[in-house]
Amino acid sequence: MDDHFPFFTRLSRYAKTSSSLVGTATRLASEHFLNLSFDEEKQAEALMLTLGNLKGPLMKVAQFLATVPGALPKAYAEKFLTLQTNAPAMGESFVRRRMRGELGENWPDSFQDFDLQPSFAASLGQVHKATLKDGSTVACKLQYPDMETIVEADLQQLRLVLGVYEAFQKGIQTENIFEEIKEKLFEELDYFLEAEALQTYGKIFADHPLISVPKVFTNYSTKRLLTMDFVEGESLMRFTESSLSERNHLARLLFHGWYFPFYHHNVIHGDPHPGNYRVTSVDGKQGLCLLDFGCVRHFNKNFIKGVIHLYEALKKNDRDRMAYAYEMWGFDHLSFEVMEIMSDWAKLLFDPLLDDRIRPIQEKITGWDVASDVHSRLSQCGGVKPPREFVFMDRAAVGIGSVLFHLGAELNWHTLFEELIDTHRDEIPLQAPLE
Repeated sequence: MDDHFPFFTRLSRYAKTSSSLVGTATRLASEHFLNLSFDEEKQAEALMLTLGNLKGPLMKVAQFLATVPGALPKAYAEKFLTLQTNAPAMGESFVRRRMRGELGENWPDSFQDFDLQPSFAASLGQVHKATLKDGSTVACKLQYPDMETIVEADLQQLRLVLGVYEAFQKGIQTENIFEEIKEKLFEELDYFLEAEALQTYGKIFADHPLISVPKVFTNYSTKRLLTMDFVEGESLMRFTESSLSERNHLARLLFHGWYFPFYHHNVIHGDPHPGNYRVTSVDGKQGLCLLDFGCVRHFNKNFIKGVIHLYEALKKNDRDRMAYAYEMWGFDHLSFEVMEIMSDWAKLLFDPLLDDRIRPIQEKITGWDVASDVHSRLSQCGGVKPPREFVFMDRAAVGIGSVLFHLGAELNWHTLFEELIDTHRDEIPLQAPLE
């Protein structure tokens, strides 16, 4: 059993978050309807501190909403994109209790050494370094107590915020967004699923000399305890001031590590946060280890083909193919006007992949302006209802682009992408089929 009664956990959660979130929603509504003005920078900073000091998924939800075009004012989006948890780690008594609950009374006998002080504390759990009896150095990821109750409470808060949002903004219908986030948050609480995702990605990159994922130790893992290789390496963001050749090398690995599984195995890592990568040393070369596979999204092949159809349509300004691509994604009965508006957003995301030259992933800080304009125009047209498959693909694409932008690499992204999707050429016709 977890350490607190669910009712009191949920009540405490509401007390910590409701005033901040409801206050923010009220201010946004007041600005929209009453033309009242508030200090958005100050309010965004205060809300970010509230979320950062909480364990649980609400922080991840805030990061996600920051990538939805126009869903939040610019000041909030900028703060939430950099949001990090500052929540204190759970103490030694919790660690002993949780390990006993997961591996039994004699759990210490499985280890030569187990550090009761966490190496890392995140939103859903904390990681402890340990050594197994066979000498393997491992990371034991322990889930915090009462997380299912906390997720339920946070989802109620999210539903409230999305409801207020839809009351005064009509650009995006949020029903599918909510359902997709809900499903993924509960999946993240099941470490068996994360272990499966690690094993899937391990197979995908088994033969790659420089990209790796941690190995899972299934005999020491449960639904709330995940034991895997302890990865020695440095944060990717420590290399932002390195030489251009070094940054380009890491960017190629990052680009391949995210896009290759999507286009060749129909799966994405849905949380491409800078902290989810470690730069390793492999035979004297820099390698990249991918971490945190709690949020993984699988797709059917038609959805992947739709992405490539849209890329080809934007490249050739083929409106028929563009409409076909959106239909393959699950957007139903789009008017020509709405399709044109959505394509402005698509052009922003696909821009570096369409531009056949060496360049940064993003040359001008214009994304927010484009997103806000797209959102405003969609509102005037009655809005769209994004299919569930679209939600995390869009979020992850924005996220990986942000990491590459901060890395400051300069590559021919078009060439890299063309090489990646080349094997799909025989599967996808050169033009959309006629109705």
